[in-house]
Amino acid sequence: MTAQRFDDPHRLATAKIVVGVDGSEGSWTAVRWAAQFAAERGRELEILHGMDLVGTSSVLGDYEVVVPAVIDAVREQGENVIARAERLARSIAPGARISTRMTTDTGRQLLIEHSAEAYAVVIGATGSAGTLTHLGSTLLAVTAHAHGTVVVVRTDAGGTMRDSGPVVLGVDGSPIGESAIAAAFTEAAERGAELVAVHAWSDWDSGRFAGRTTLPEVDLDSVERAILAERLAGWQEKFPQVRVARKVEVSAPAPHLLSWSKVAQLLVVGSRGRGGFAGMLLGSTSNTLVQHAACPVMVVHPHDDQRGSGHRR
Repeated sequence: MTAQRFDDPHRLATAKIVVGVDGSEGSWTAVRWAAQFAAERGRELEILHGMDLVGTSSVLGDYEVVVPAVIDAVREQGENVIARAERLARSIAPGARISTRMTTDTGRQLLIEHSAEAYAVVIGATGSAGTLTHLGSTLLAVTAHAHGTVVVVRTDAGGTMRDSGPVVLGVDGSPIGESAIAAAFTEAAERGAELVAVHAWSDWDSGRFAGRTTLPEVDLDSVERAILAERLAGWQEKFPQVRVARKVEVSAPAPHLLSWSKVAQLLVVGSRGRGGFAGMLLGSTSNTLVQHAACPVMVVHPHDDQRGSGHRR
């Protein structure tokens, strides 16, 4: 277990939960989730909306955008979205501290910038493709490039968000995943939920990771179970109240985690895992989950001083 960081801006008492809104159904779902999250964590909720005047100009043409009437219409629409989001948030969490911000930037720029000091950034998604109007083009960019924690609020096929079931953690074998493990234990403790730690392996992954080229399958399974136990040991000591179930699976992790998302109240994964290229900030597993899971997905980026190390999952 890594040492506690006292310089982490995401854990300061002033760190806010930030939610992006664009007027889509997915963003209203995100506001509901974020408002409840903020109330439970005792943190301020900040609602952000980017008007994206540059993007509007590419659709309407530069002349139309500089016309005051067009700018006023875009601003009025943004103000309506922000006002509705604030009313919705206050209805969910009447006692929460809530602030709003609207700029001419894109939602993508706004959320990535604010993620540097946020406790978490929350965005919405609906449907199997995970895309929505303005936020749709933003979802993967924010998930990949934000700092700290990003929560993509997804629902099941019936549009329901579960408040019961386990917190499910995808565990790779790398030190870079420590931030995700810490977040998962914290969430399970806060929710009084069981933590299911899922670690998937393949012959190729395990043989390379263990520094050996050939091992019987039973030995590979033992190696991976030992890796999982080692990764969790310190955190189980820190959170003795959290009941942990360990699951070691063969083959790619995404299908197993997608299956767990049908009963989980939250999935937690790192932004990258072992295998692949360090330059890819969002790994294939995280990418798949934020687009197809049946529950909210928390993607936890490593601390900035770890971004140059580790690999993709």
